Amino acid sequence: MEIQLLKSKLLRAEVTESSLNYEGSLGIDSELMEKVGLLPYEKILVGDMASGSRFETYAIPAPAGSRTIALNGAVARLGQVGDLVVIMSFASLKPEEVADWKPKTLVLSKRNSVIVKSLNVD
Repeated sequence: MEIQLLKSKLLRAEVTESSLNYEGSLGIDSELMEKVGLLPYEKILVGDMASGSRFETYAIPAPAGSRTIALNGAVARLGQVGDLVVIMSFASLKPEEVADWKPKTLVLSKRNSVIVKSLNVD
């Protein structure tokens, strides 16, 4: 048996770009991805705090330090620039791994600056 637990989370990420005419995905500053352990093309769940929509897509790296969060393709219809989103990925763990598991989480502020990091982020 495996249990799905939160692996990575970017909380209150601000959407900075939106492009309907692009392959579906969510562009994320590669520096932020690295800090929470998100991999390029990793499946993610995104919750838009403004619209209430939730959608699955995959993460693609945006330039490091750009603080980009870009809605691309069909998901561009589910939010807009300025919306705050929660970006999550999950891991499958064996029951014996669960007790010591801690997700990597960053809380972001305006322009996607890190304001709070969990104990599990370097």
